[in-house]
Amino acid sequence: MAEFSPTILAFCCNWCSYAGADLAGVSRLQMPPNIHIIRVMCSASVKPEYVLKAISGGVDGVLVLGCHIGDCHYMTGNHRTAKRMPLVQKVLKEVGIDEKRLRLDWVSASEGEKFQKVVTDFVDEVKQLGPNPMRGVKW
Repeated sequence: MAEFSPTILAFCCNWCSYAGADLAGVSRLQMPPNIHIIRVMCSASVKPEYVLKAISGGVDGVLVLGCHIGDCHYMTGNHRTAKRMPLVQKVLKEVGIDEKRLRLDWVSASEGEKFQKVVTDFVDEVKQLGPNPMRGVKW
């Protein structure tokens, strides 16, 4: 039987974490190939329903990456994200989905190595959780 390879969706803010992802790529840092990056203008633009839709659609894990607190291009966008994502984790837990399938972290444009570590650690963590129980469910 083949080893489980999770599908990870990463929402990366345009100003910091997406640039960190770019730096990781330019630096040729090894990263798991199963991460799909969606560039957003700010981590605050990641609505809770986007995360819930991804998980209910069978994505194994969702990563939301933004600017460090205090460095948001939009001043307080990441403060909003820091309040929202724990609430989304509670909703996931309430419906029987492990809240560890959603992770929020902060990566700046100069932190290519940190981006690689966050992504690699998250993929490993989701591998331990196994496939999303919503995978293959027809609505």
